[in-house]
Amino acid sequence: MKQIKTTDAVGHVLCHDITQIIPGEKKGPVFKKGHIVTEEDIPVLLSVGKENLYVWEKTEGILHEDEAAAILKDICMENDDSFTFSEPSEGKITISAGVDGLLKINTAGLNEVNALGEMMIATIHGNFPVKKGEKLAATRIIPLVIEEEKMTAARRAAGETPLIKILPIRKLKAGIVTTGNEVYKGRIRDAFGPVLKSKLGEYGSEVMDQVILPDDKAGITSAILDFAAKGAELILVSGGMSVDPDDQTPGAIRDTGADIISYGAPVLPGAMMLVSYLDYEGRTIPVLGLPGCIMYARRTIFDLLLPRILAGERLEAKDISGLGEGGLCLNCEVCTFPHCGFGK
Repeated sequence: MKQIKTTDAVGHVLCHDITQIIPGEKKGPVFKKGHIVTEEDIPVLLSVGKENLYVWEKTEGILHEDEAAAILKDICMENDDSFTFSEPSEGKITISAGVDGLLKINTAGLNEVNALGEMMIATIHGNFPVKKGEKLAATRIIPLVIEEEKMTAARRAAGETPLIKILPIRKLKAGIVTTGNEVYKGRIRDAFGPVLKSKLGEYGSEVMDQVILPDDKAGITSAILDFAAKGAELILVSGGMSVDPDDQTPGAIRDTGADIISYGAPVLPGAMMLVSYLDYEGRTIPVLGLPGCIMYARRTIFDLLLPRILAGERLEAKDISGLGEGGLCLNCEVCTFPHCGFGK
């Protein structure tokens, strides 16, 4: 820190707040610590009685907080239209979504950077859909200045790919296989179809057709394969997912030759979810066995997994087992999903 004449301060960085007092109107900082003085600032500084200023003295290997914050911003995001960002201010930059899509966060890299100290990156939760303009992350340098080597360490800790990215959510053609003797024989009305059409419609996907079948394993298997042959990009099998002896859906999905990733999940509602992938004539088609709660619960495991599947992720068993923390929906009176605790 050094003292210089105010008239010589253009381009220098203030080391303290500058307070302006206008009797009866205002008392507060007219310039904050870390502000870079411009030519236009000089008359204002002189008007508040500042003939001299204490400014940061540029030292080789030492970065101003705003310079370092820009490095954190670069660590977070790719330089494309997927993101927008604010100008640095007091060591802080805010990053927002430039497009709609599924937010992905490199949690391990994020934690490594935050563990270095004197800097931080805070984000919203990943694996959820975001809208253009939504705030995603903010960076902050804690001190006014920081060693350049620490920012080099931050780049190294983050790894070679950006910490956050947005995947486009695709519009898929879905086939629905609804099972159950009670529905097939008309004893009760199907409740799955309307719910699934609505949830797919939230993302612009459409239902190509729905078939309603009795609890016949061979028939369910045949219907799944028929949808695959007709070009379905997602197949949803609803009903018959419990462990009752007459529930045929899990076995029917298995008989298609699909690779079952997980049957059962640490999520409520939705513990009986089945996730599988069917390789059919060079295409990989997600085939989901849906638990009955999807008919009546406002949000379920289906809402957690659907955007990830539409974004083209191939889910693994660890993706399902990792949903336990935050996997309990509290069925709040006013639902704020996905901006809530469910799944996070």
